[in-house]
Amino acid sequence: MLQYVRSLLELIRFSHTVFALPFALTSAALAWRQPPGFQWLQLLGIVLCMVFARSAAMAFNRLVDRRFDAANPRTAGRHLPAGKLTPGIVWIFTVLCAAGFVTATLLFLPFDNPWPLYLSVPLLLFVCAYSLTKRFTPLSHFWLGASLFLAPVAAWIAIRGPNELLVPVILGGAVLFWVAGFDILYACQDADFDRVTRLQSVPANLGVARALRVALASHVVMVGLLVVLGLVCRDLGWIYFVGIACVTALLAYEHWLVRPDDLSRINQAFFKVNGVISVGLFVIVLVQLAVN
Repeated sequence: MLQYVRSLLELIRFSHTVFALPFALTSAALAWRQPPGFQWLQLLGIVLCMVFARSAAMAFNRLVDRRFDAANPRTAGRHLPAGKLTPGIVWIFTVLCAAGFVTATLLFLPFDNPWPLYLSVPLLLFVCAYSLTKRFTPLSHFWLGASLFLAPVAAWIAIRGPNELLVPVILGGAVLFWVAGFDILYACQDADFDRVTRLQSVPANLGVARALRVALASHVVMVGLLVVLGLVCRDLGWIYFVGIACVTALLAYEHWLVRPDDLSRINQAFFKVNGVISVGLFVIVLVQLAVN
């Protein structure tokens, strides 16, 4: 049983929850600035919803992509193609995580907020649908970004309902272009494979060099939206803008690591740099709110 649990966590790359969860918590921290303020039960609900939703979506992705993963030398060693897990077990895990996500939304009912429950199934369908988008559009990277866009927006709604959504929508927009940009970088590894199998992606359609420029443009938009967020949110000040400068430097470093003729450092750019960006920005916002 422990081996199955370990394999399932590896399957969904549980550690990568660090990419989206800090942005949901950043949005929550800003939402809690208004009365009645921080609530432990809401924090628990947000964390559980994030973990369950992402786990369900990632497991579903591995299920529907297992044929392509088996044919791709880079991914042939993943758990399903390699036979380390069976589709039946992963389907059960997916359904349990989906049920866990919907159940976790009930934690917001004591606060007279049924919106997380109302929106739980549509949100889950949207994030799971990403796994099918490479079959028909090269904009799949932006669908993935839109899925993570929902993290800060959903966290805000979970605390304050669908009210005064400008702040979480701007933050979510920054997340959308951030994710789309680094997913395009990551997809450069599979440009040739995607062309052969007729899967859609920006690198497969435009070539690696142009795809890197699209990724750079996406990250420029992200930084711009973070600046706009600092201007419209009265709880953010100079410490936050110092954080934006640090994020910009990290993004520049990420794009320096990945070049059209050298994709060997994509994993370093994808996993390490982006993890620092998400967690770092969250910490910066917490420090800013603490000194206000």
